[in-house]
Amino acid sequence: MNPPRSLFPELPPAGHALLRLVDSCRAPAHLRSLRAAHARLLFLLRLPSHPASAAVRVKLIQAYAACAALPAARAVLDASPDRTTVFFNVLLRGLTAASLHRDALLLFASMRPQGHACFPDHYTYPLALKSCAATDGLVLGRQIHSSTARLGLDGNVFVAHSAISMYARCGRPDDAYQMFEEMQYRDVVSWNAMISGFAHAGLFGRAMDVFRELVALQCPKPDAGTMASILPSMGKARVEDIALLKGVFDEMRFKGLISWNAMLAVYTNNEMHVEAVELFMRMQKDGIEPDAVTLATVLPSCGEVSALSLGKRIHEVIKRRRMCSSMLLENALMDMYANCGCLKEARDVFDSMGTRDVVSWTSIISAYGRHGHGREAIDLFEKMCGQGLEPDSIAFVAILAACSHAGLLDMGKHYFYSMTSEFHIAPKLEHYACMVDLLGRAGCIREAYDFIMVMPIKPNERVWGALLGACRIHSNMDIGLLAADSLLRLAPKQTGYYVLLSNIYARAGRWADVSMVRSVMESKGIKKLPGVSNAELGDRVHTFHIGDTSHPQSKMIYKKLSELLRRIREMGYNPEVEATLHDVEEEDKEGHLSVHSEKLAIAFLLINTNPGTPIRITMNLRTCSDCHHAAKLISTIAGREIILKDVNRIHYMVQGVCSCGDYW
Repeated sequence: MNPPRSLFPELPPAGHALLRLVDSCRAPAHLRSLRAAHARLLFLLRLPSHPASAAVRVKLIQAYAACAALPAARAVLDASPDRTTVFFNVLLRGLTAASLHRDALLLFASMRPQGHACFPDHYTYPLALKSCAATDGLVLGRQIHSSTARLGLDGNVFVAHSAISMYARCGRPDDAYQMFEEMQYRDVVSWNAMISGFAHAGLFGRAMDVFRELVALQCPKPDAGTMASILPSMGKARVEDIALLKGVFDEMRFKGLISWNAMLAVYTNNEMHVEAVELFMRMQKDGIEPDAVTLATVLPSCGEVSALSLGKRIHEVIKRRRMCSSMLLENALMDMYANCGCLKEARDVFDSMGTRDVVSWTSIISAYGRHGHGREAIDLFEKMCGQGLEPDSIAFVAILAACSHAGLLDMGKHYFYSMTSEFHIAPKLEHYACMVDLLGRAGCIREAYDFIMVMPIKPNERVWGALLGACRIHSNMDIGLLAADSLLRLAPKQTGYYVLLSNIYARAGRWADVSMVRSVMESKGIKKLPGVSNAELGDRVHTFHIGDTSHPQSKMIYKKLSELLRRIREMGYNPEVEATLHDVEEEDKEGHLSVHSEKLAIAFLLINTNPGTPIRITMNLRTCSDCHHAAKLISTIAGREIILKDVNRIHYMVQGVCSCGDYW
């Protein structure tokens, strides 16, 4: 904003032009112009003797701070003989904005000794308290807060908000809440400060309690700051809390980008990927311009539901707006393409990156591993190490998983033991789980069990779950029961492990034991997680459940599915009835299998897409052996590539052959 002439009546026209230039300098790239304007002002106005000197110097401090030239801003302050509290406040704001909090506190401490004209005021104290919060300076924060009370400023809402944040961030959330409760007037910023304070302290339940109280009051209305404040508390949120936040979001008359990004993040963090994609599409229809945070948030959801068309459109936005220098976005793009079964496109993004960090390498290694290309994953891992980048703990999870999916037992063992011998990384539970999975998939069930028995850390449910899964694959009931016993003690409410145990019994034809497992589940109120498949068509992600008849095209879908099943039976397909968990008649088992969600999704896309178009399906569970077999045969009769992404890996099926080599 140009300075009004009335504020600087003593300035000549050239001085006003120079001040306009100073006001326009708001980034480091403008520093050269700012220095030139400063020099000309010194000459023109004979600073500091000119009557407008003080106001001009304040503007110079403000501009230097905005240009991240804080030493220059401090030099202007030090050279000002007529400095006042305003000078210090402007520089304090610049220091806190640059996270130079210790420098800010030193500057704050220097104010009072310089005389009454430089005493802190109601603008100074919030900045000082903010720096105390950032430096965990509880003792100094208390002293500053006490000073505000003596001066009668503790009732000022800005001071109170900063004090609440300071106490909460310095490990005294109860003190913060007491302040909050004692406030005579609480605006939405007060509530946001308390919500954020509890969230920062890790007291997510209490943060949610304050949020619910605010929503129930209906005045003041939650705003974008509320959305941002509650976000850390919504990592693994209850369905009703997400619905409550969604209601707040929908009722907001003016939704800024912060609110959209917060709602997207809540959906993504809670694995509500269909909702995240739909919200982003709504955002586009409302004409809201996304930023890098928006795109990095929604891209993982695109990958999770195989929303390739949307992912490609986002990629075009990134290229058009020249955001490709953002490693965060490039890594997210790579993951999106890989999760959609587009390994070539993922590799293209990787190869085009100007700079790659360990996260980038880990992403592409993981992508090849999930697609069953273990050898290529190993080549990439070795190339990363050859370029001087040391793999971290997560990179080893990626390479061990790649070896497991490809059945590369010896290489997997090599990498596991090299963690400690070569890279001095102590294996964690996730690495042990990968090793058990590697051994188990390779049929070394006894070795996997013995490996668990000598682990230096107590195995968790993931470790035992990997063993139980291997026992299901190789029909090893003896060790499977041992694994199940440990699992059900560690995670008595985890549905998936009961299902795995049921599958082991079912494969052995022990239907009485299957019924026993189901009875135990029913007595404990445990319900089998329903299989859900997602398929993108146009601007929408369509969701299917087992036996689903809710879709508008249900009649056409079931007709198409009947035709497909008839044709693959002619090719020798027989339903793998041991995949069902029910002790029912053979015909009923076949009927149960025929309406699994992935089969419905495949039929839906075959109806609605042109011949030759790849079929992309995402599942929330591991695909059953029957659906895997059926999908391979359908890829032959339909002449389509079928990319089926389940919870474990990506199955790329062409002409009856799957990239997993039936090893999953």
